[in-house]
Amino acid sequence: QVQLVESGGGSVQTGGSLRLSCVASGYTWSRYFMGWFRQVPGKEREGVAGIDSAGRTSYADSVKGRFTISKDNAKNTLYLQMNSLKPEDSAMYYCAAGQGGTNYLLARYPYSYWGQGTQVTVPS
Repeated sequence: QVQLVESGGGSVQTGGSLRLSCVASGYTWSRYFMGWFRQVPGKEREGVAGIDSAGRTSYADSVKGRFTISKDNAKNTLYLQMNSLKPEDSAMYYCAAGQGGTNYLLARYPYSYWGQGTQVTVPS
């Protein structure tokens, strides 16, 4: 069974940095894509960043230039480096994965597996 476990969330001041990690296990895919999503209570879950098997990435305009998605295939781990954090970045962050490929890395529908989430808080 595919399992995704996020970690690295916490509270950080405006302008600070945080790195989220997502360890994946139980998959046998030759091609896959992964992404980070975030959600605030009462709002839709939105795509933040995504990366496919070829290493191509996609970012939401709101985080472009501040966040960086990367992966370590040997460790089956996905990362999200978040710099210059703002209060509006506060949310529950989720790691997601899907089999094959997609041209819509920031959309929810291509993803089949989701982590439990890790909270990120940036006080205003």
